[in-house]
Amino acid sequence: MRILVTGATGFIGTYVINELIKNYQYNIIATSSDINKAKLFDWFPHVQYYEYNIDDQNKNYFEYFQQPDLMIHLAWQGLPNYKDLFHFENNLFSNYYFIKNIIESGLRSIVVTGTCFEYGMQNGCLGEDFVTIPANPYAIAKDTLRKFLEQLKTKINFKLKWVRLFYMHGEGQNSNSILAQLNKALKNGDSVFNMSSGEQLRDYLPVENVAEYIVKIALQDRINGIINCCSGIPVSIRELVENHLEKKQKKIHLNLGYYPYPDYEPMEFWGDNRKLKAILEK
Repeated sequence: MRILVTGATGFIGTYVINELIKNYQYNIIATSSDINKAKLFDWFPHVQYYEYNIDDQNKNYFEYFQQPDLMIHLAWQGLPNYKDLFHFENNLFSNYYFIKNIIESGLRSIVVTGTCFEYGMQNGCLGEDFVTIPANPYAIAKDTLRKFLEQLKTKINFKLKWVRLFYMHGEGQNSNSILAQLNKALKNGDSVFNMSSGEQLRDYLPVENVAEYIVKIALQDRINGIINCCSGIPVSIRELVENHLEKKQKKIHLNLGYYPYPDYEPMEFWGDNRKLKAILEK
């Protein structure tokens, strides 16, 4: 099997490629927009790499990427700026036309990562059958891309798995994420760490687990459509931070309430992971 991974040099992409190299014997085709960046990763010698610009629609991408059997589409620019109009003014259409190009040319199985933000400001345990109410440009763009692809499926027969990512953490994470900021404060020897009150309930997974689950979702065909990629367990941000400090055996004063709560996400939400568990149990 030939597996194409887009967004190969991104936070999730590099873990997905490492998961494939470590545990599977498939031909891996990796792609991103900068080959020089790709060469810095340990996985580079173990894959076929092709540089590409997602805005270039003049290629037959199925042929360009050597006729892959499966695509894991992780590419998406501009994160974590969730409120930037760039997501639906540019990303939405460039991603749709790229996927349409490769599907029309012959690809018959794709996995695309979505976001828990598609659920909008709904609280509680969020199931895949919930109506989506996206409330920021990033979520609107992702949710619309899914709907575009579902309409494309009525014209062309292909398998689509839409993996809704919840929160993740790990080495290489964006520097604005809370644990990355906490690690920086610890490294700098800061005595105080400013954060919100930390009572928000979220659904967290280590990025290594996220990569493992994405690959397992991709390599099975029993369950398609929307699949939450999550732990199913609500954890407060304060608890996440305190557990991280305990694991590292570090101490720092948490200045709770310094930052207001974000206005683009609800206070309490986590994912229903029954679909994911059914995949992992087989």
